[in-house]
Amino acid sequence: MAGMTRVPFSAHAALTQWQFGPFAVLVAAALLAAAVWYLRGVWQLSARGRAWSWLRTLSFMAGLVAVDLALQSPVATFTAMYFQAHVTQHLLLMVVAPPLLAMGAPMTLILQTSSRRTKTFFLAILNSRPFRVISHPIPTWFLYYFAMFAFFLTFALGFAMEHMWVMDLINIAFLFGATLFWWPIVGLDPIPHWRQSHGTKMVNLLIGVPVETFLGLALLSAARSAAPMYSLASTHAGGGILWVGAEIFTVVAFIPVFISWMRAQEREGARFDARQDAAAAKAAAGATEVAEPAPGARRSAWLPPSRVNDAAAP
Repeated sequence: MAGMTRVPFSAHAALTQWQFGPFAVLVAAALLAAAVWYLRGVWQLSARGRAWSWLRTLSFMAGLVAVDLALQSPVATFTAMYFQAHVTQHLLLMVVAPPLLAMGAPMTLILQTSSRRTKTFFLAILNSRPFRVISHPIPTWFLYYFAMFAFFLTFALGFAMEHMWVMDLINIAFLFGATLFWWPIVGLDPIPHWRQSHGTKMVNLLIGVPVETFLGLALLSAARSAAPMYSLASTHAGGGILWVGAEIFTVVAFIPVFISWMRAQEREGARFDARQDAAAAKAAAGATEVAEPAPGARRSAWLPPSRVNDAAAP
């Protein structure tokens, strides 16, 4: 494999074999720049007296770390020999980093801290026709779910590993497609197109259960290795990791979406009850105002004469 050294697994290698090639260094520089920009934006909001959740900051930084682990750490180094490492890299790029980055609400931070020119630029991208097409749920499903079949079950994996510049581009594409998938599911940033209800979000997640299960089982039962540089045992182990890991992350993601849906239903029920109470109170106040007798008039036929005089007295 051009540009990659085959390193056998060991505890020492797992701690020291980081990537420092041009692509890895470029990735590290981009992630560092993103971290600096994000922290600077949070500081600007703080200087204006506006709060920004520390959980959002923590989530965004964790997402950046996940991307770096996938593309620069020994995980990337071990992909030269072990399919398990390749699957781990895949999970980091597609089911760990994107939701963490989306939970950081970076687009919201851009819109709250950037200049008018920058805001206009980003809003123009978000509202453009190409972005509207690529962010449609159907293309997103193919980029997120079905691209894995084309990559892992064909010659594409072996070709990409023999041409690392292709593998680098594919990793970026996987990260991009996963970002499009998770961005509306997390739903913290403004989404100009294809807003999803809570039910749609859960359906999108549940679609992945049979898809990921089938892919994992296909790799577990494969009669040949996923690529020439991987052994059959490594392929089977990687299939198991993909199956179990993807299902775990799907369940973990499903739980907060379901809880958010339940809370949204409770809030909607509370708003409905408040509207009903307000309407009833308004109707009661109107009825009382209409029934109010004129000063000095008899207030009730059920009052005795003495009580009527008392009621009519100023």
